[in-house]
Amino acid sequence: MADVLPYKPRTGEIPTDPGVYRFRDASGRVLYVGKAKNLRQRLSNYFAPLRTLHERTRRMVTTAASVEWTVVPTDVDSLQLEYMWIKEFDPPFNVRYKDDKSYPFMAVTLADEAPRVIVTRNRKIPGARYFGPFPKVWAVHETIDLMIKAFPIRTCSDSSYKRAMQTGRPCFPGQIGKCGGPCSMTVSIEEHRAMVDDFVAFMAGGDERFTRELTKRMLAASAAMDYEAAAKYRDKLSAIEAVLGKSALVLPSDEDADLFGIAEDELAAAVQHFVIRGGRVRGVRALTIEKEIDISSGDLVEQVLQQAYGEAQDVPRRILVPTLPDDAAELEVWLRERRGKKVEIAVAQRGQRADLMRTATLNAQQALIRYKTRRTSDYVARTQALTDLQEALGMSEAPLRIECFDISHLGGTNVVASMVVFEDGLPRKDQYRSFNIAETTDDTDSMYQVLRRRLAYLDRPEEPEVIDPTTDGVVAEDVGEVTARRKPRFAYPPQLLLVDGGQPQVEAAARALRDAGHTEIAVCGIAKRLEEVWLPGDDFPVILPRTSEALYLLQRLRDEAHRFAITHQRKRRRNDISSVLAEVPGLGASRIKVLLKHFGSVTALRAAEPGQIEEVQGIGPVLAQNIHSHLSTR
Repeated sequence: MADVLPYKPRTGEIPTDPGVYRFRDASGRVLYVGKAKNLRQRLSNYFAPLRTLHERTRRMVTTAASVEWTVVPTDVDSLQLEYMWIKEFDPPFNVRYKDDKSYPFMAVTLADEAPRVIVTRNRKIPGARYFGPFPKVWAVHETIDLMIKAFPIRTCSDSSYKRAMQTGRPCFPGQIGKCGGPCSMTVSIEEHRAMVDDFVAFMAGGDERFTRELTKRMLAASAAMDYEAAAKYRDKLSAIEAVLGKSALVLPSDEDADLFGIAEDELAAAVQHFVIRGGRVRGVRALTIEKEIDISSGDLVEQVLQQAYGEAQDVPRRILVPTLPDDAAELEVWLRERRGKKVEIAVAQRGQRADLMRTATLNAQQALIRYKTRRTSDYVARTQALTDLQEALGMSEAPLRIECFDISHLGGTNVVASMVVFEDGLPRKDQYRSFNIAETTDDTDSMYQVLRRRLAYLDRPEEPEVIDPTTDGVVAEDVGEVTARRKPRFAYPPQLLLVDGGQPQVEAAARALRDAGHTEIAVCGIAKRLEEVWLPGDDFPVILPRTSEALYLLQRLRDEAHRFAITHQRKRRRNDISSVLAEVPGLGASRIKVLLKHFGSVTALRAAEPGQIEEVQGIGPVLAQNIHSHLSTR
């Protein structure tokens, strides 16, 4: 592979001004759009020697056939132009956004002569003001039913409104008290418009003003002995309090903000957008992002904000994010132009804001897990993943059984390995195995040892399988008085061995296969940092598209093997220290548990003096001295 791209422009040709650049392929399709404060400095990063580039950046620049740029006067202009071009060209190497679902909104059709409130999923109604999104349709209807008791505005259809205004007869919803528009013949168009303005102001966060005004009017009417009017104000106040009761006060009552909780890994990200008005969460929107090239957390936040507010009508005065992007100042200017007032982008660091950010981030983490699980559990996606793997790795058949191995250790000690099994793209937890490694020189030696032990079972299927007590495998079935032994699960050969690691680990695995005489089994490795797939003997990795089902499957296998190895190592460490402490006379299981809970770690317990051990409930001076002496000699 040539180390210099043929379309690389001369350094002097690239301006140092701010601007937006586009990479195109040979057919002219836009592959990637980016912006820069200094075009020369940014583009020079893409044209560095190919061997130094991130693998996915390398794939983008080698797929491209040309690059072009547009100079703009300011950094804010580059933000706007980048957003417009991403919307126009939908470049495959920019992040891809997916709404988890089409959420229902409450909309007020302000462009109408007599605006009405409706439930809709259409975000393109001319002149409409939107509130939400709401998680469920019934939640929107419930809110509207409560709101029109306090602000009786129009709810009927346009055809009902037109017919009522022409005939002079109230619309049907107006007859049953469900519509308060001019078509109900109870208010004028001007009076109705005033109520609509109050409705919108309340939903936008003006809670306290309406509560104070209604309370004041109710008390005044009561003092004037106009009890009928006082009762109406009381009912409206109850309706408002019922609406407010649907959402807890999470921030100060005068706080209007949008909060973004983000969870991400190398391939995807999930976003939870909390819409907070008047200190209350008025809507939540979930968004999933697929990454195609490497992107920093700050750049991800910037692109999320561009997506959220590029065409937004409602921009709050404060936006809370987990990480401040590098172009935060330019983003604030860009958002101020949309809001017409100052906008602050801030990191939630303490207090109620930090608590709410933790909640949003937890929701995002769970959403990311659900998204990845859905992809790997879907039959069509699994079939596509196995087919893509077969093609990418040059296999003669799809890998219906894949075994993934991971090595885990604690500072070079307590070395263990795990094997997880996926069949037809789904985990077979009853066939997971753990390995203890007594002596090893490094990770590659550990991988070689484990694979030789595993591959040995393929040549001795008649021998009983040795089950590690930490696993739940079962190989025997009782049939009456006779025990019938099934074929051990270790005796089933996989089509693909996957190892957690890069080129060194893959070469160790390939050596184990050669020495065991099982070169018919394919092997590859997945390196976590760049999510690249390595094959034995190759100088360059296989790069699977970030949206590839195959890459998601490999990633899940690797993560599951890592989780299983860590679980086994922790259990082994607990068993080791518990076994040592159990040798102390008078120290039973319950006291061992209390000891470990009190000190928090084995290291802290070993470092404790007898007087400190004696502070633990149920431990006397003699027993504390025995524990200290026993641990000192081990």
